[in-house]
Amino acid sequence: MQRASHLLLAAATIPLLAGCTSSAHEQDAKVSEQWLGRWNGPEGTYLDITGTPADYRLTIANLDGPRRFVGRAQDGQIVFVRDGVVESIRATDGEATGMKWLLDKHDCLTVRSGEGYCRD
Repeated sequence: MQRASHLLLAAATIPLLAGCTSSAHEQDAKVSEQWLGRWNGPEGTYLDITGTPADYRLTIANLDGPRRFVGRAQDGQIVFVRDGVVESIRATDGEATGMKWLLDKHDCLTVRSGEGYCRD
């Protein structure tokens, strides 16, 4: 299953990355390097990002426990595949996470509405 996720990620991102300029790669690296480390969500959930723009290691812990994914920087986001779906992590504020527990936060990452993580 993990191998299939890697193949889907490669298939989804390689054509898009091929058209990027070096300044786009530099921007992706600069933005996403600031995202390295742990981001906290409500009730003990978290997002932990390590690695490099070409090979991010993502650990996403929800109430069922942690899961690991591989991501790539693309267009100012980190793109990864979870359960066969291409997802992206983008910078937001607490309000954009769609989570009432994070409303007053300013430095956040959001995967989708209702799934966000912030730095305290």
